[in-house]
Amino acid sequence: MRAWQVTELGEPKDVLTEVDLDIPRIHGAQLLVRTLAAPANFPDVLMCRGMYQVRPPLPFTPGVEGCFEVVDVGPHVTDWAAGDRVIGGPVLPHGAFAEYAVLDSAGTFAAPVSLTHEEAAALFIGYQTGWFALHRRARLQKGETLLIHAAAGGVGSAAIQLGKAAGARVIGIVGGPDKAEYARRLGADVVVDRHSQDFVEVVKDVTGGRGADVIFDPVGGETYQRSTKCIAFEGRILVIGFAGGEMQQAALNHALVKNYSILGLHWGLYAAQDPAAVRECHEELTRLAEKGIVRPLIGEARGLDEVPAGVQALADGHTVGRVVFSPAA
Repeated sequence: MRAWQVTELGEPKDVLTEVDLDIPRIHGAQLLVRTLAAPANFPDVLMCRGMYQVRPPLPFTPGVEGCFEVVDVGPHVTDWAAGDRVIGGPVLPHGAFAEYAVLDSAGTFAAPVSLTHEEAAALFIGYQTGWFALHRRARLQKGETLLIHAAAGGVGSAAIQLGKAAGARVIGIVGGPDKAEYARRLGADVVVDRHSQDFVEVVKDVTGGRGADVIFDPVGGETYQRSTKCIAFEGRILVIGFAGGEMQQAALNHALVKNYSILGLHWGLYAAQDPAAVRECHEELTRLAEKGIVRPLIGEARGLDEVPAGVQALADGHTVGRVVFSPAA
């Protein structure tokens, strides 16, 4: 089968190598699946660089999520059958940037029938992360103001739709006019181009000086530091990741004197700590998708041969919307 492997660590365009591999073998409660569509995610970038919290031994095939067709099931699988269309996170080293991958049955979910392969592939990690961050961690309430950094990115775009579904007023922060238009299409009430506007001043202006009740931050670094200047009384800052490349240091005295909370979100822990909640979240996301309330917007649909270029474009911040690869494209 065709697959892209990381054989040494570095930038995606330099270290992703196309190889011809045997189709993986499965056992126990695993599924052998054929890849229908697989989006690029920032964890794929970080794994190529050796900077992600999960560090699979070399060589490995990245691709942390996708939409698949079940080809075969292990002897302990009772809930899936060949031909089922599913979504989930592959078991490394057999990631989704290949014609075939391996899933664990317990972490596999039915693909919503209302979504295309590409849309369904992009529903999993970004939307689950957004849902757990906004509802389980920040307890977002109807009528609150939600500020989303990197609002045109994978998790940021999901957070826009989920925030609107929860009845929040959404302010999206983006970098550039193309990304601003994308955030508006997703439903953001206010869009700020950080290249030409100071988001702190805009937030203060549109909230009458109160600030944002919830700040969704997958960027970190200076973005986090400036967010503390426009957080509301009893506001909540969600630390989602560090896509900006700098891990900030939180000034806890500032959180004390301004009376706000700093909340971390590592969505992957829920699979081990509360798998029932992950399944309930998928059911809610499926319901929202069937009603047309949430729908991933695909910025680029590429073939499997374009994986290095597409993942590198994400790494360099040059993508708008989700970049999704398909072996059939």
